[in-house]
Amino acid sequence: MKTSRFGLGAVAFASAVSLTLAGCASSDGGDSGDVNQIITTNGSEPLGPLVTVGTTETGGGKILTSIYAGLVSYEADGSIRNDVAESIESEDGQHWTVTLNDGWTFTNGEAVTASSFVDAWSYGATFSNAQASSYFFDDIEGFSYEADSELTGLSVVDDLTFDVTLVAPEADWPLRLGYTAFMPLPSIAFEDMEAFGENPVGNGPYMLDGDDAWEHDVQISLVTNPDYDGVRTPANGGVTFKFYTSQDAAYADVLGGNLDVLDAVPDSAFGIFEDEFGDRAINQPAAIFQAFNIPYYLDHFSGEEGKLRRAAISMSINRDEITDVIFEGTRTPATDFTSPVIDGYSSDLAGADVLDYNPEEAQKLWAEADAISPFGDSTFDIAYNADGGHQGWVDAVANSIKNTLDIEAVGKSYPDFKSSLEDRVAGTLTGATRAGWQADYPSLYNFLAPLYQTGAGSNYEGYSSSEFDGLLKEGAAAQTVDDATALYQDAQEVLLTDLPSIPLWYSNATGVSADTVESVQFGWDSVPLYYQITKG
Repeated sequence: MKTSRFGLGAVAFASAVSLTLAGCASSDGGDSGDVNQIITTNGSEPLGPLVTVGTTETGGGKILTSIYAGLVSYEADGSIRNDVAESIESEDGQHWTVTLNDGWTFTNGEAVTASSFVDAWSYGATFSNAQASSYFFDDIEGFSYEADSELTGLSVVDDLTFDVTLVAPEADWPLRLGYTAFMPLPSIAFEDMEAFGENPVGNGPYMLDGDDAWEHDVQISLVTNPDYDGVRTPANGGVTFKFYTSQDAAYADVLGGNLDVLDAVPDSAFGIFEDEFGDRAINQPAAIFQAFNIPYYLDHFSGEEGKLRRAAISMSINRDEITDVIFEGTRTPATDFTSPVIDGYSSDLAGADVLDYNPEEAQKLWAEADAISPFGDSTFDIAYNADGGHQGWVDAVANSIKNTLDIEAVGKSYPDFKSSLEDRVAGTLTGATRAGWQADYPSLYNFLAPLYQTGAGSNYEGYSSSEFDGLLKEGAAAQTVDDATALYQDAQEVLLTDLPSIPLWYSNATGVSADTVESVQFGWDSVPLYYQITKG
């Protein structure tokens, strides 16, 4: 008998019950297009056509996840439920069979079939199509980063069934299938993908409100899809995303009752938004991890000396004070390398005390490192991009290190993100560098492999550990998600010993809503669950 991989350990019973009841309460939905039930929220002009495999920025992403339904859907806590999929099964974690629920259609009446997924994924993976999300398919057999090639790991069995063969076993592969890159596309999309992206046809809880729904640089108007029968049945009449160039302007509109929901509080309101909005304010952890990395090619930061110095620097940082003073409580001090909103997160990993502020122990470890090779008058700098609002916390962290270890610690400003990344990629940093990760899908693996695996694409600072790599490989090949989680936690304990990255904090989802709406809840990815919101 085949084993369902994504069902194991994915949804806690209590959460499943509460979320199911919430879904039942809203199953009547809103009247499609009823202007009195249209939710207004902030957004931003998408960078390009609204194409599932070509959109990786949040402005377009929020719209696409509203007008499309994938094989699975994410709950508020990041757990998954079947949506278009009836089942996703594998005996070995490498060879998967996907069976679809019958009866799904796109809003143009075309049936959603196995080919709707296989053709969309194949288009996204094809080298010459240059789609921004192509790398999401690199674990499927046949993928190439260098030339057009057939995804031999995809095959249609019948209208409601397709098979997927991965390059290697991945127990948590189904967890990524709610991401926009894995949504289906109707056949009309392949006639002219760019034109299709101006007025896309989806299969999700919402659809565009006519041919002129997208007013470029102004807003996009969605109404409920009357034929949608998935797990995100809307409790309203639609959603209008208003495109703001200033978070302050959006915040003022919520205060004035001209906007229902805002999912990003401006820095200027960090100290007041919870007082101004009370229980209509949101301030909760999101799937965003922030840190700084110390390259292994720097003098004093490799070998036993390097381990001692990395631990000393970590213990020199007063994370609680910085998140309170600089971020006014809109960040949560880190206890691992992932995020509290990801299933499998733990605040009790062995070695996590290295993330506690402990100046006495930090000074002791620094002295032990000096006994190996004196740091002397060397300067410890932290590179950051000046256009990202990082100077305040970088200066605070540098001062905390300086005051604890009695060394010269400073921030090193680059004019923009591009220029700071150039030195990281070239391996020419003179010190540490700001780093971070926002999850693509709710999995521990997504926070670990791209950043710390030997030779990984975002492992710019050259970390390599055979023990860590081995645990990741074991986790990917584990028989269940629970088994994989345990191995990924073991892998994090290796990171806590080596500290290739110094965890700092998790960015919180901050948002507010007007008294015009109810049932506002933010998900694991810091995006509101629009379909649950009621109005009128």
